[in-house]
Amino acid sequence: MYSIGGVSSRIYKERLQAEGMGTNDNAVKFLTQDYEELKRECLESGKLFEDPCFPAVPQSLGFKELAPHSSKTQGVQWIRPTVSVAEAPPNGDCWLLAAIASLTLNDRLLHRVVPHGQSFTDEYAGIFHFQFWQFGEWVDVVIDDRLPVKEKELMFVHSAEGNEFWSALLEKAYAKLNGSYEALSGGSTTEGFEDFTGGVAEMYELRQAPKDLHRIIAKALERGSLLGCSIDITSAFDMEAVTFKKLVKGHAYSVTGLREVNFRGSRERLIRIRNPWGQVEWTGAWSDNSSEWNGIDPAEREEMNNHMEDGEFWMPFQEFKRQFSRLEICNLTPDALSEDSLNFWNTIKFNGTWRRGSTAGGCRNNPNTFWINPQYKITLLEEDDDPEDDEVACSFLVALMQKDRRRYRKQGQDMHTIGFALYEVGGQSVHLKKDFFLRHSSCARSETFINLREVSTRLKLPPGEYLVVPSTFEPGKEADFVLRVFTEKHSDLKKTNKTLTAHIFFFFKISYPQEEVAEEDMEDSFKKLFAQLSGEDMEISVHELRTILNRVVGKRKDVKTDGFSLESCRCMVSLMDKDGSARLGIVEFQILWNKIRKWLGIFRQFDLDKSGTMSSYEMRLAVESAGFKLNNKLHQVIVARYSDGDTIDFDNFVCCLVKLEAMFRSFRELDKEGSGVAELNVSEVGRFLPSVNLYFSKCWNVKLVMC
Repeated sequence: MYSIGGVSSRIYKERLQAEGMGTNDNAVKFLTQDYEELKRECLESGKLFEDPCFPAVPQSLGFKELAPHSSKTQGVQWIRPTVSVAEAPPNGDCWLLAAIASLTLNDRLLHRVVPHGQSFTDEYAGIFHFQFWQFGEWVDVVIDDRLPVKEKELMFVHSAEGNEFWSALLEKAYAKLNGSYEALSGGSTTEGFEDFTGGVAEMYELRQAPKDLHRIIAKALERGSLLGCSIDITSAFDMEAVTFKKLVKGHAYSVTGLREVNFRGSRERLIRIRNPWGQVEWTGAWSDNSSEWNGIDPAEREEMNNHMEDGEFWMPFQEFKRQFSRLEICNLTPDALSEDSLNFWNTIKFNGTWRRGSTAGGCRNNPNTFWINPQYKITLLEEDDDPEDDEVACSFLVALMQKDRRRYRKQGQDMHTIGFALYEVGGQSVHLKKDFFLRHSSCARSETFINLREVSTRLKLPPGEYLVVPSTFEPGKEADFVLRVFTEKHSDLKKTNKTLTAHIFFFFKISYPQEEVAEEDMEDSFKKLFAQLSGEDMEISVHELRTILNRVVGKRKDVKTDGFSLESCRCMVSLMDKDGSARLGIVEFQILWNKIRKWLGIFRQFDLDKSGTMSSYEMRLAVESAGFKLNNKLHQVIVARYSDGDTIDFDNFVCCLVKLEAMFRSFRELDKEGSGVAELNVSEVGRFLPSVNLYFSKCWNVKLVMC
């Protein structure tokens, strides 16, 4: 039985997204749990919620250091916040703490993550929910409020206030989303920034800061971006150590303002910093009550200090670059900004995959396979309008994020080493081949390949068309990813395969003419051979075709094969059988025989090491040589279906081409308008689906019309 479930589910998801599903206002329900419905059931039953999807058991804590029966999980109890726990210093993964601290500075952003209407008193039912951005969509995560406690202290994130539990509950929801608490160990503040806002983050080492860093910060503040800074520690003893001028090492600060003042006849650039805990403040130049404030206009001094929060202070910009080690900026998408925001980034997003043998080509160090990576074209249309910058260029951010890698830690996997390169291209819109990359150098690239969840780089290039090639460092590494491009001005991003002049949902096209053969033109030797092979009925059955092909191919030393299966031979007969007899006459067999001979030549051409098998990396070029141009989606499908690891033998290669041609013919008959969409009524479904392999059906644009 054939299925088009893959198609229908994809189209259904696209329809939901078009209707707003996945936005913060209409988040996807994680594991299909509905907060409102579950809460209502608890209130009606009078029972507190116990989450079956993330139960209060050791497996929810972790899998290695926090595995069941490990020393760190001995004596752990799961307690609801209504039970008293001891006060303790702020604790937890520092990257997550820093992100949560920055989130609390913006009520609008905070309540996108922590929805309103939740309480430990009004209609309390032991159930809470939080929303996180995950790889392009917002997800609503339901939890119960049983928190892991050891020796009367919360094990993970908690604040200095013993009765404040929101950060611990938020962390539990985040742990559920990633599989366990231990999956959250090790990370960067930018990861939390992004999952709490849907923005894109960038990081600057202040020792090597760009000359226009002040302009970057000013624009980020104008756009409502989140900015954090910190001082590196050299050892565990440095953590929370206080410097001579009262800055805390290893502590997450927030940047809240930038200002130039007229100080004693010259311009002085100042930056405003906030310590989220509000306990220790800078005591150097321009600190509270310092003598520098007497050197500026009193009205300006009053304006700058009038609405300062506790823990907030000004300091010289140059001193900021000397004292702090790192600046992190999370640029927000327009939906996260207030309605009166005039400045924002334009955002373009694409989802992609790296699959071994088809789209996982590795970095530029692998010239034979680099070209098979997914390719995306950016069109930069408008240059910046910064009056301080004379360069005619377009500013933009490219961010490459690998998906769901934390969830794979339990299986012993972790982050891949990833990066990207950009190439200047003309009007080319097809998937570029190896020769292009051998002849052209990249015009820009990520600063490094690194094993972080996301690699992002700020770039400036002249208006034009550019190709982005995201990749893992080594070939053959499999992962899903999301590629985002943030531009200051209008731009366009396309996946190169989408621009093919194909007629079938842009998945492939056939470029060679259909072969016609007349019996009177056949050579006598072939007619004699056919008579010997076909027997008295002068027709070749499926079983006879299988015997013939396996006998012929089995004698060849230059190809390897496991032999043609009956299913494969049925496909060939079905492809060539014009009279519905399920047998091949002499003309039909001649056409098939010519095809197989042609495909054998192509197979040998792309068997580069003369091993008798073809590398799956060469499959795209071989199939294209046979007349089919595939995009990444369909290419991944056929490699997964027909390859054995990294190689494809001859019989599977032939079967693949037969299936492609059969699908093309069937679809062309049904796509009467040539629109690329086939509308099938019930009577046509049975005729079309047998020619569509289950694997291929997921790539097909089919609309069922009940009539």
